[in-house]
Amino acid sequence: MSRPPVLDFYFDFASGYSYFAAQRIEKLAALHGCSVRWHPVMLTALSASTGVPPSPMVPVKWQYVLRDMQRTAQAEGMPLSLSRAFPQVLLAPGRAMLWLRAEYGSAVALAFARTCFQAYYGDGVDIADVAVLQGIAAGLGVDPECLAEGLADPAIKEAFRQGNALALQRGVFGVPFVLADGEPFWGYDRLPQLEQWLASAPARKAAA
Repeated sequence: MSRPPVLDFYFDFASGYSYFAAQRIEKLAALHGCSVRWHPVMLTALSASTGVPPSPMVPVKWQYVLRDMQRTAQAEGMPLSLSRAFPQVLLAPGRAMLWLRAEYGSAVALAFARTCFQAYYGDGVDIADVAVLQGIAAGLGVDPECLAEGLADPAIKEAFRQGNALALQRGVFGVPFVLADGEPFWGYDRLPQLEQWLASAPARKAAA
């Protein structure tokens, strides 16, 4: 029996659409027996390589995005209460997730990521604040001082940079982005197409 596809989920904590996707990706994967690998990246790094400016840099587009995020949250029944600091570049949460994965394993890193998304978009908390991240980590049984040291670790900073470079090499140019065994799906609005692709995977393999 062939294995289900593996979903590589690329996201930026600074992306509202990544927040929406993060609420759905695990449930969608579970419906089709898939596993999900979460990859924090920096949209600004991807944008610098592609030459496409981030939405906040294009005022007319950004005004649309803000309205569309509110509509999407309403339509999906997801809370949306933006931090006063939004939008902003968020380096620390991604680095923290990588450190947690290395030191505590994927389950703790995933719980941290999901809590960060909820705090930033659901509760309006500024997750650029290291003290906030320490509080989230402490709630997961992680020593907050160790987390702060991990954020400053040059190896973690380099791992985050390399993660962005690898994402670009794999064709990831925006977020949220899912690679399903290499098949690319960009944007929260493409999750229905991803679900259709997963549903049809057995038929494709039988015909191969």
